[in-house]
Amino acid sequence: MKKKILIFIISYQASHRLKKVFDSIKLKKLKNYKVKILISDDNSTDDTLEIAKKIYKQNKSIVTLKNNKKRQNYGGNIKLCINYAIQKRFDYAVMVHGDGQYHPKYILPIIKKLEQNDSAAVCGSRMIHKSNALKGNMPLYKFVGNIFLTKLFNVVYSTKFTDCHSGYWIYNLKYINKNILLNLSNTFNFDNEMRINLIKKKLEIKEIPIRTIYGSERSSVHIIYALKFFFQTILKKFT
Repeated sequence: MKKKILIFIISYQASHRLKKVFDSIKLKKLKNYKVKILISDDNSTDDTLEIAKKIYKQNKSIVTLKNNKKRQNYGGNIKLCINYAIQKRFDYAVMVHGDGQYHPKYILPIIKKLEQNDSAAVCGSRMIHKSNALKGNMPLYKFVGNIFLTKLFNVVYSTKFTDCHSGYWIYNLKYINKNILLNLSNTFNFDNEMRINLIKKKLEIKEIPIRTIYGSERSSVHIIYALKFFFQTILKKFT
């Protein structure tokens, strides 16, 4: 039987890229799977929702649209999407960002990697080939910070990840359940909490190489994220 796969696009203030992201999902390459797409907008104040509605109207057979009436934030939006996938009995759930930072061309490779190892999750890594990260315009402060914080994580948890800050994930719903999600926050540190949770349960997380597109995110957001990541990585080792 074909595996059921939910591709969920999390969006917030992504009107300028959402349509391009959706159009970049090549369903013909995924013909060996039963694929549905969920667009989950987190109460955007621009015209993201209007664009999402147009996409839905033109693709009702494969697209479901969800609008969060109250903003759930990054992690909260992801949890809603994974819970939807669990409820609808999908086998895998692939996360795509509506701002276009992670290209949908990696959907098939990340699915294949998950199937190959029967892992709990697979992440995209920008740092397997570090020179590609710089060629892809990764800011130098993010490049250095990524190396340092990923090294910290690997030392604390005895792992060998190359990139602990990726937002490109596929989840194997055989291993991910609602109880796991209950213990995770709604913040930008959701991905790190998920990684720690799975490792503590001795579940496997694999990586594939990817390249990303870098926008004009505020450095203050990254400083707060980095500080939380640092302390969370250490403290959760002992809790």
